[in-house]
Amino acid sequence: MKHFIPQHNPMHGQYQSLATHEAAHFSWACNAQGVATLTLNRPERKNPLTFESYAEMRDLFMALRYADDVRVVVLQGAGGNFCSGGDVHDIIGPLTQMTMPELLAFTRMTGDLVKAMRLCPQPIIAAIDGVCAGAGAMLALASDMRLGTDAARVAYLFSRVGLAGADMGACSLLPRVIGQGRASELLFSGRSMSGAEGFAWGFFNSLHASDALSDAAHKLAHSLAEGPSFAHGMTKTMLHQEWNMSLDQAIEAEAQAQSICMQTQDFRRAYQAFASKQKPVFEGD
Repeated sequence: MKHFIPQHNPMHGQYQSLATHEAAHFSWACNAQGVATLTLNRPERKNPLTFESYAEMRDLFMALRYADDVRVVVLQGAGGNFCSGGDVHDIIGPLTQMTMPELLAFTRMTGDLVKAMRLCPQPIIAAIDGVCAGAGAMLALASDMRLGTDAARVAYLFSRVGLAGADMGACSLLPRVIGQGRASELLFSGRSMSGAEGFAWGFFNSLHASDALSDAAHKLAHSLAEGPSFAHGMTKTMLHQEWNMSLDQAIEAEAQAQSICMQTQDFRRAYQAFASKQKPVFEGD
């Protein structure tokens, strides 16, 4: 099971460049503004995941914690669909032949991808059209914001293949986004949530025409990239950590977080721009 385990530590305690990263199992591109686009690009099979793409994404999002040239990530699929989940032939079939330790290594690896997405400081915007199922639905859920279409169909269909709905953090994340009752229905039934339902329930931040979805996601990404990226990372950290805090703990944690942000140059730039009646230009330090 060595393909589940990083062959090297992508993080060496130092900042590194990931804008020019060359991905092997998906498409990765980053522009000069620090907006990276990760595209799942197996459209002929609705962009399923493989052991290798799982592991590579896990390593990439882990490394993003130490990247100084990526400010926002747009996650999308090619060919009118987002992601159909684990590849039936490349993953599901082999899983039926594995030992229990091997299966646990796999399920821990998929969970590590979600943790890496939640722990990287960059906001992740998922652009979701068409099929978004199984592990693909978990990639969407692990993102910070989700833009969809009327044609989007989001399904946590683990129960339909004889598995628990408790996969990759679904029972923790989904109720927080759409509520306990609605999450329970989707996880027990495995049915698809339509784009309209997803928007009404708060899963989608907005809906767009299919041919305008990627542009809308990148427009939002560029607006975030122009903001104070260090402070955005702090916001994401606090949104994640405060799930497990009391209100008193959260208020104290935010006091400390904000005092750190007040030491940044971006905070000073904002004040100076306001005093000069100009728009601040944030540089992320």
